[in-house]
Amino acid sequence: IGNTVLHILVLQPNKTFACHMYSLILSYDRSKEGPGSLELIPNNEGLTPFKLAGVEGNTVMFQYLMQKRKQNLWSFGPLTTVLYDITEIDSWAEDQSFLELIVSTKKREARQILDLTPVKELVSLKWNMYGRPYFCFLALFYILYMVCFTMCCVYRPLKPRTGNKTSSRDNTVYVQKMLQESYVAYEDELRLVGELITVIGAVVILVLEIPDILRVGAAKYFGQTILGGPFHIIVITYACMILVTMVMRLTSTTGEVVPMSFALVLGWCNVMYFARGFQMLGPFTIMIQKMIFGDLMRFCWLMAVVILGFASAFYIIFQTENPENLGQFYNYPMSLFTTFELFLTIIDGPANYDVDLPFMYSVVYFAFAIIAALLMLNLLIAMMGDTHWRVAHEQDELWRAQVVATTVMLERKLPRCLWPRSGICGREYGLGDRWYLRVEDRVDPNKHKMMRYTEAFKAQDRDNYDKSSEKLEINRDTLYKKELSALSLSRSTSRTSSHRGWEILRRNT
Repeated sequence: IGNTVLHILVLQPNKTFACHMYSLILSYDRSKEGPGSLELIPNNEGLTPFKLAGVEGNTVMFQYLMQKRKQNLWSFGPLTTVLYDITEIDSWAEDQSFLELIVSTKKREARQILDLTPVKELVSLKWNMYGRPYFCFLALFYILYMVCFTMCCVYRPLKPRTGNKTSSRDNTVYVQKMLQESYVAYEDELRLVGELITVIGAVVILVLEIPDILRVGAAKYFGQTILGGPFHIIVITYACMILVTMVMRLTSTTGEVVPMSFALVLGWCNVMYFARGFQMLGPFTIMIQKMIFGDLMRFCWLMAVVILGFASAFYIIFQTENPENLGQFYNYPMSLFTTFELFLTIIDGPANYDVDLPFMYSVVYFAFAIIAALLMLNLLIAMMGDTHWRVAHEQDELWRAQVVATTVMLERKLPRCLWPRSGICGREYGLGDRWYLRVEDRVDPNKHKMMRYTEAFKAQDRDNYDKSSEKLEINRDTLYKKELSALSLSRSTSRTSSHRGWEILRRNT
């Protein structure tokens, strides 16, 4: 019951009352330490009160709990060294990471905790010491891997076509080699090495991604933009396309160009994932993801309806015409592709003025130009502009969240020998087995001195004003002229005293 009350207090809007009640309930807790403590009992979602405060974005409760868990190490003048307990914050030994919970929540208030002590210092320590070097090395390794795969595709086994053409529009001059013919020369053996590296890389990607999908869940794993959800979809699809290409090559099945082309596009698009390691480029990946999976996905439904309608109309109009004079609409698939190009204004309206064009072509093309080029494209631009404006206002906050997500990902993937635990073990200071982060704080004494001067000057001004007011009330009925002179003299004295005080303050500053 006590643990349930603690979780309810974390969710209370009156944060000051919640902090007092939280402290009152803990004062009756018999087991202050260990697994029996009320603060360490999780709820049905596996969240302790401390983690729940972070997920809900309750910064007041989070700072209150951190103040309870800190230890003042030493203080010398303006310098103070504090040890913060990072047992639940550090993701090194946690199955459900506090940092991962914060960046995966949809509440913006929760991401503000990333800028508080000691979370900010812990993330900065992890990223600067291990995260950034490993991430840059991983980016370089992935680019070299994609270059290897691209060269294998460029020099894939082809041979001249021997059969006769079946149509005047048939333009094929090379065909795919059979498996027995693909690995004969020395160049083929070099390509085989690159292909083996590509296949091994695809298998490693699937081995690393599948456990996280099972641990987190597909909806949460692929749906979180900050966690790189769309990029996870891209890289898994890329690995599957590589395996499909390998199977088609081993079985000598024609048509390997289809999965190979998809793999090339997806593999190189995944390079944008590594832009999150740089503050200048990181927010742009968020913008691209939100535009593609938000604005563009909704816009594609409207675009598909328009293209289907007008492509069908164009095909019917030119169905009775000679395809040699107007080849852009000679069959239905070509009509769809041509209408798509017209929609994006990639090409102008196809028209052969050497022959008579159907009258309905002009009418339908006029309506298509108004709806597609003027209305819908400007609608898409406005939607993307609104998304850019919203993301630009929180780009620094989003980049910090990206850094946290990347750090947690690397910490989980890399071996323990390459990523030691951050912080200081409490046994060094007689604080048990908990881990602490040492943070040094500097208090500026001049700031407090100036605040005391300011309060003193304000008090002196109030005393002078009160004395002058009392004197004015006493002598109001008897000495009217003298009252005014005394009041002006008192105010000038107060003004002089205040001026003298502020001069002292300026000299101290």
